[in-house]
Amino acid sequence: MVTKDPVGAFLDGIEDAVLPEDIFCEDVVLDATVPNWRFEVRGVGAVRAELGQWFADPGHFVDVRRIKIDHIELVEFTLSWDEAGVRHHCHQAHIVTLRDDRIASDTAFCGGRWPEPLIARMHEAQREVEQRASLGSN
Repeated sequence: MVTKDPVGAFLDGIEDAVLPEDIFCEDVVLDATVPNWRFEVRGVGAVRAELGQWFADPGHFVDVRRIKIDHIELVEFTLSWDEAGVRHHCHQAHIVTLRDDRIASDTAFCGGRWPEPLIARMHEAQREVEQRASLGSN
């Protein structure tokens, strides 16, 4: 069964921690840039297995932005999930190329997995940046 919105089904699968098989072309390519590394995975089984490790726990999107351009969709999201009792977040961007209403390739950029203590430090650092900016604009 081919869905007319394979990217929507991909995002649903990320939240559910179960990526549907029928949204990918058999020869799908995942080109992934992760912290300090880049690699490529080919074939629907290998891509689903790799992404299944990334999205092993059900979660919810803090935010999602989708931009369609012809047969390409740009997707940016922040995902939140609990892992071993600890809240985590990740921020990712995906350049998804479609062919025949399936995902032919996904060029993914991931900033890493952030556990709650690190998220709290990032929020505090952001508040400090905003405070310095407001003092400088006065």
